[in-house]
Amino acid sequence: MIVAAELTLAGIPALKVPDNWPGYDVIAQPFDRPAQRVSVKSRTFKRGAAYVGYNDYDQFDWLAIVLLPSEGFKARAIYLVPRPVAEGLARRDKATSKTAAERYFRVDQVPALFAEWDANFELSATPVFAPLRNDLKLRGVDLTNDGAAAQVL
Repeated sequence: MIVAAELTLAGIPALKVPDNWPGYDVIAQPFDRPAQRVSVKSRTFKRGAAYVGYNDYDQFDWLAIVLLPSEGFKARAIYLVPRPVAEGLARRDKATSKTAAERYFRVDQVPALFAEWDANFELSATPVFAPLRNDLKLRGVDLTNDGAAAQVL
């Protein structure tokens, strides 16, 4: 519900689909393009072996990752990421494994991986905070180091 509400407040009408709807959780209707399907995944922030993911056969256009606050992560964050970007950054298992269809991210790496897509409630297909990401790189922050950028963000 929070993702649908934030999208609507940003000027994109959205509503939650019925529970257990296959592939996505929210449908949003931007005025300049067809309806957009949003798959919502939420986790409480945790360092270490905690993951958020989806299956490659799920049908959606945007992945919304909602991170809830906990120790070391003080504010809720919502990342709205285009599916092709999520696919490109996702971890995956070998094609011969039983979990070959799973795409996943470590929860403590999400803030660094998707910094550019934080609060992207306009469903912009281009990164929202590219200047922030570039500024972090200029300051020598390693955005690939297990959650290091999460402390800066």
